[in-house]
Amino acid sequence: MIIDLPDTTVSQVAKQLVKVREEGGAVALGRVLTLIIAARNGVAEPAIDAANDASREHPMRVIVLTTGEGEAHLDAQIRVGGDAGASEVVVLRAYGAAASNAESLVTGLLLPDAPVVAWWPDMAPTDAAASPLGRIAQRRITDAATSPDVRDRLALLGRTHAPGDTDLAWTRLTHWREQLAAVLDQPPYEPVTSVEVRGAAASPSTALLAAWLQMALDVPVTWSYEDPAHWQEGIKSVRLTRASGDILLERPAPGVAVLTQPGQPDHELHLPRRTLRECLAEELRRLDADVLYGRVITEGWERLGPPEKGA
Repeated sequence: MIIDLPDTTVSQVAKQLVKVREEGGAVALGRVLTLIIAARNGVAEPAIDAANDASREHPMRVIVLTTGEGEAHLDAQIRVGGDAGASEVVVLRAYGAAASNAESLVTGLLLPDAPVVAWWPDMAPTDAAASPLGRIAQRRITDAATSPDVRDRLALLGRTHAPGDTDLAWTRLTHWREQLAAVLDQPPYEPVTSVEVRGAAASPSTALLAAWLQMALDVPVTWSYEDPAHWQEGIKSVRLTRASGDILLERPAPGVAVLTQPGQPDHELHLPRRTLRECLAEELRRLDADVLYGRVITEGWERLGPPEKGA
């Protein structure tokens, strides 16, 4: 069910939510958090779709805030039932002066006594934790992959990092980190002496993986951006050098990775590029600070040298 509320106020939206709950049952019961999505109009709907899918694992209230130019007014839309997954979605479209105070627009719609997560699917503020929405959130989710300059964006994330910050470029690394950790947990248990990471120029995950490996293994790490003309965007390969030979985890095609180890046949692994829904759902599983990400984006990034020229 979709309820449109043109030229409205936050107070009227809140009253309509209560009315919907009374008429349709206690739809707010069981909601575990409030997710605030701040996005441009063209990005809002894909973000809502991802949140709806993630809500089947994390029932929540989703507040979507978009802003625009023009005469000051607020349009709203409430989505419940089949149009909102296992959540309830409130879309706020603020124009002109009505968009000047983001915090006041969402404060009256937050679930009482529930954690708040803020998510910027595309254009994140310079300092997420100090932004109007970031100040009221326990967790703040950004995506460095949407920035035109990956290195500048990662450097900024490191300088402004605060407990509770995270980035989807880091979340996309979960399966890569799991595979690499599993390999190193197998014999012959030799120390890694050097690491090489390759990926696409538009992939901040490449740099974050290199920073994590350097911090975790305390060895020299080289990393490079490659031409993705003949393969998918994202991470291309990781090579771990040991005395007995190199371990190579390489993704030659979308969804498939090949693990090559000395003295063993090649293993083909399922390693797809993670969807927006998967990444969002993973981040919503924890509402405490991601300490490891904080160390990687600050300590690890500072220690990581510049990328080498790729192919």
